[in-house]
Amino acid sequence: MKTQESDMQESQPNNIRKVALTSLAGTSIEWYDFFLYGTAAAIIFPKAFFPADMPAMVALIASFSTFAVGFLARPLGGIVFGHFGDRVGRKQTLVIALMIMGASTTLIGLLPTYQTIGYLAPLILVFLRFVQGLAIGGQWGGAMLLVTESAPPEKRGWYGAYAQAGAPIGVILANLAFLGVSGGLSEEAFMDWGWRIPFIASILLILVSLYVQLNLEDTEAFKKLAASQDKDSSTDKVVERSPIIEVLSRHPGRIFLAAGAFLSIQVTFYILIAFIMAYGVNSPSVMLSRDTMLASVLIAALIMVPAQFWAAGLSDRIGRKRVYLWGAALSGIWAFALFPLVDTGNVYIVTGAISLGLIFIGLQYGPQAAFFTELFSTEVRYSGASLGYQIGAILGGALAPTIAVMLWNTYGIFYVSVYMAVAAVATIVCVSLLSETSGSDLE
Repeated sequence: MKTQESDMQESQPNNIRKVALTSLAGTSIEWYDFFLYGTAAAIIFPKAFFPADMPAMVALIASFSTFAVGFLARPLGGIVFGHFGDRVGRKQTLVIALMIMGASTTLIGLLPTYQTIGYLAPLILVFLRFVQGLAIGGQWGGAMLLVTESAPPEKRGWYGAYAQAGAPIGVILANLAFLGVSGGLSEEAFMDWGWRIPFIASILLILVSLYVQLNLEDTEAFKKLAASQDKDSSTDKVVERSPIIEVLSRHPGRIFLAAGAFLSIQVTFYILIAFIMAYGVNSPSVMLSRDTMLASVLIAALIMVPAQFWAAGLSDRIGRKRVYLWGAALSGIWAFALFPLVDTGNVYIVTGAISLGLIFIGLQYGPQAAFFTELFSTEVRYSGASLGYQIGAILGGALAPTIAVMLWNTYGIFYVSVYMAVAAVATIVCVSLLSETSGSDLE
């Protein structure tokens, strides 16, 4: 008996590490697909999918508008996948989301340009971006819950950071892909066909989804929920309402406060990885090359990864809210230092400015998986956490690059900083109104 118990105790850490690393791999490639589009929207799509005689700034705004379509689809993805995630399981729903993302991104890499099929090109691009949004709307909840529901309560923040680390790693992979391809090709070849290679490579995500299907089990929390529902169904006590309707009726305020808690992360993050690319290449005061800006964002995202893990681990010890609030406050303050530093045009200063901005985001994004998991009960957790996350994404991230371009073009870059600071204040208010969740019992 003791031997069996000791074997079980030894296998549990190994199992959670396997789940965490698999979640990290899946979310990294999934976010790679999503962010690949953001980078391409800044430097490729204005020329590839819009008329050649369109003014450069108008084409850039139009391109970033197609980028926003993915965010419009994310709440819908959260609703659909959240429903099935709470009903049929975390794993099955995650597998479907990963496969949809891999297929849609690969098709973007095969899409003819405006010069070939005219206005059909941007229309199909918008549709495929919408499908990407559906997939990412469902993926986050599944990957995050697979890890956090399987983790020990005292390390839930730390292990949740594995799912969150997929975002900066996705940025790194996307920028590495573009740097690798553009470095080996002429500018003409890269703009003609080379940019397609990183998109087509995302077919690998389908292989990751097959691995998840064949090698991972669903979480214990969901298994216990399913078992209790089976028991209740035998006595006619099973709840028939959709998990989405259930969570909206029980926790509407919590969902919208969670969405507000995400605003600072989303606004600042997409300005730092998408808008900053366009600003650094096109601003007369900066005028850095495309590859230099790609490398700067890549290095900054690389630094963000350990910052997220540190913040997530710290939240296990001192609480989610305290760490989260520090990150939001520092993001709001740093917004006013960011662009004066970027305007120096010094590549080291530019990289440092972006890096500090992403570190402050990491203080919020690292603990977020555990924080959102602990806000909702098991039977509505996928739906509730996904809705809060995806509503925050659409309010904060959908139009962040587009709004930033319009503010810069109309009023000046200082007002982009004001925009970032307002988002930070909104997050501080919403997080302050939520209760501390660290160490709570998920069951």
